[in-house]
Amino acid sequence: MADEPQYNEALIKAKEAQAQKHAAVSHDPPAGGESRLPPGQMLTKAFPILDLGIRPSKELYPRWSLELKGNIENPKTLSLDELKQLANQNITADFHCVTRWSRFDLHWQGIPFSKIIQIANPKSDTKFVVFHAFDKYTTNVPYAELLKEKVMVATLLEGEEIPPEHGGPIRMIIPHLYGWKSCKFLTEIQFLTHDQPGFWEERGYSNSARPWKEDRYSDG
Repeated sequence: MADEPQYNEALIKAKEAQAQKHAAVSHDPPAGGESRLPPGQMLTKAFPILDLGIRPSKELYPRWSLELKGNIENPKTLSLDELKQLANQNITADFHCVTRWSRFDLHWQGIPFSKIIQIANPKSDTKFVVFHAFDKYTTNVPYAELLKEKVMVATLLEGEEIPPEHGGPIRMIIPHLYGWKSCKFLTEIQFLTHDQPGFWEERGYSNSARPWKEDRYSDG
């Protein structure tokens, strides 16, 4: 797998500039409860493609694996075939990108994150999880957020193998957070006792990433 990523530097610089310009504005949900479409978002029927410019080829799919590591009792590496055998959850979920588009009613199949927790058996002082990708991308998520409904390691999109442009062969789906937390090209799940900011978090984006709060950027 890629040892020296050649990222899309223009994209990275543009998003860093956005983070610096708009740092740390968090809004209250609209009066009367949350709208299905978070504030500041535009609904689309497309599924735009955003990544760092490095994707695995489908030829790598048969050799894919997912490593569970860190502050856990049962470190383990699962092959793609083993992951597919565990993929017994179907969800319909909306997807909200920090770049201000949302897509309703995507259909995913995969492994409930509760099953990943059962396999890994995190130690009681686990507080955060870092997801690692094929392209060396990382993102951090508080452990408590991963206990919520519909969080999964996805193996299928709309009943089909997930194509590389949408994060295949496996990716995280965390519907209640902005999309950059739903790590594409997933290769490792690392359980930690402490926070460890990921790729975009180090570049000015929010740790918590809550769409209905417009929690896009950090305080820094």
